[in-house]
Amino acid sequence: MVNIKENTGAVRAKIEEAAKKAGRCASEIKLMGVSKFHPFEAMREAAQYVDLLGENRVQEAVSKRLFWKESPFDAPWHLIGQLQKNKARRALETFDLIESVDSFELASLLNRILEETGRKFPVYLEINMSHDENKSGAEAENALEMLEKIMENCPRLSVEGLMTMAPLNGDERAVRRAFAGLRTLAEGLRTRSGLQLPVLSMGMSGDFEYAIEEGSTLVRVGTAIFGEREY
Repeated sequence: MVNIKENTGAVRAKIEEAAKKAGRCASEIKLMGVSKFHPFEAMREAAQYVDLLGENRVQEAVSKRLFWKESPFDAPWHLIGQLQKNKARRALETFDLIESVDSFELASLLNRILEETGRKFPVYLEINMSHDENKSGAEAENALEMLEKIMENCPRLSVEGLMTMAPLNGDERAVRRAFAGLRTLAEGLRTRSGLQLPVLSMGMSGDFEYAIEEGSTLVRVGTAIFGEREY
């Protein structure tokens, strides 16, 4: 049987070790429990041990939200999977933050929906640092233009960080290159845009220690907390 409390403790110990190795403070790094394909009960249990909860699919999250009122824990929910435009409204209703804004067109749609209620909503820009055609995310060379257009035309969106995935089958050098690239990109975007962009969401179960050493402030961990998924 999966012991979520014990697993989370083990992950936090690795976060502490990686942060120390990089000369950082572990308190700078948030831990997200990624509950894709895991039951609501596991998600609710994990909420007391993690800082955030992440879901990949809007429809799955909508179903889980129906029961969340029973939970005493208040871990924010992030959408980390690709967002289809026809699910944009439900995503805004279900999540506290969307990490996968990968185009100005998607940002514009979210902004139009938000204008109906006057809400302001936090997002991260997803960047495809591995240049993988099978992954979503804007190309790094287009990030500044996308950010500037969002800042000018989407006042209901608050861009608070960047997100990326490293190559799934890459070696350590390729993984670190992707993470370091996002850190460097963020530094340039801060200078050019004036935004703080405090969050770098990067690192998963198999590579979050590398991510922390390269500057991650939020790691997205699923299997190492919840065990293998039952698809």
